Amino acid sequence: MEKRPLVILTGPTAVGKTALSVSLAKDIGGEIISADSMQVYRHMNIGSAKVTREEMEGVPHHLIDVLEPTEEFNVVLFQQMARQAAAEILERGHIPILVGGTGFYIQALLYDIDFTENDEDTALRRSLEELAEREGAEVLYEKLRAVDPESCESIHAHNIKRVIRAIEFYEKTGKKISDHNREQRQNSACYQSAYFVLNDDRDSIYRRIDARVDLMMEKGLVEEVRALQAMGCHKGMVSMQGLGYKEILSYLEGEISLEEAVYLIKRDTRHFAKRQLTWFRREKEVIWIEKNVFDHDGQKIRQTMQDFLHEKGIIL
Repeated sequence: MEKRPLVILTGPTAVGKTALSVSLAKDIGGEIISADSMQVYRHMNIGSAKVTREEMEGVPHHLIDVLEPTEEFNVVLFQQMARQAAAEILERGHIPILVGGTGFYIQALLYDIDFTENDEDTALRRSLEELAEREGAEVLYEKLRAVDPESCESIHAHNIKRVIRAIEFYEKTGKKISDHNREQRQNSACYQSAYFVLNDDRDSIYRRIDARVDLMMEKGLVEEVRALQAMGCHKGMVSMQGLGYKEILSYLEGEISLEEAVYLIKRDTRHFAKRQLTWFRREKEVIWIEKNVFDHDGQKIRQTMQDFLHEKGIIL
């Protein structure tokens, strides 16, 4: 059966994916599917750097503002929703463009990763959650490092859900989840795809991250988190694990100063960008788009991407 087309545009946080994806979508008749674990939530606009209605420029966007912050979002749910969105976009005769920085989500859709090993026995999961509550996230993280140090390169210590999933996978199967993911990556892509990674020099990315966080504070990130807190959101929720949200919650709960919260958001976002690049370097058949090679000229970048899409037969 002929594979259906899929364009992927990813890269580290704050590199400029949003503007490029909208321009590309307008050029090739595309619709955008968000591969972002935070923009899926309503009421979380500032801290997630959510694409605005104006920035969309009329291009349809999917998997944005579809869940309440009290709901849980994970890779299995993403895979189901993204698969459905891609099918509907293709039925309309448009090109699905998957945009975002969550590499695991991209992999899940592109290679149709099988998550059925996640059985319904939740006793181990509960005991690990209790360990994290009792002794802290770092203790849980060291438990993972002891059995699967490679996973610690791509999973942050505060991402308790993913740390638990990785430990749980090892305990139940005797296999490292990093090995499992590598095996799954060997699956052939189930789409006729072009996997673009937008990148820039490190100093430029770090400057953009710092400027973005400052702008978030100016736009009212504290007020946004305070409103979420008033809705009943707390640190135990998946939505509140996002960068920017957990640090401001810590400030609102009197654990740290606002200055410290801002410092932590900037530092941890830089670390996150570094981990994202580590992930994308492991992926196969990616096309690196280095902005400085193109003198940061968006028109040149888009033309190069379109030339590649023509060559692969993804666009006519």
